Amino acid sequence: MVFLILYLLIVGGALYNDIYYQYEANRLDLNKDGLFSKNEMTDELNEIMTSLNNDTGRNFSFITGFIFAFIISTVVYMVGLFFKRGQKNPNS
Repeated sequence: MVFLILYLLIVGGALYNDIYYQYEANRLDLNKDGLFSKNEMTDELNEIMTSLNNDTGRNFSFITGFIFAFIISTVVYMVGLFFKRGQKNPNS
């Protein structure tokens, strides 16, 4: 469960950011043709396009999410085993 929750949080967060930047870019497309002409290029659009195009972390989140979720869930599992063993014989 821990793995699945962490993985979904990591990948879902990256997907949310991607959808948000796409929405913001489409909002600034004045003639709604999917292309940006010279009169549509603003500083805000340049910033959004840079965020969309230069973020490899968001594009590889499914790989890094798997790695981090696996490591953290393994640690949580081991800690849970440790505490479960400690509580097995409370009288000794």
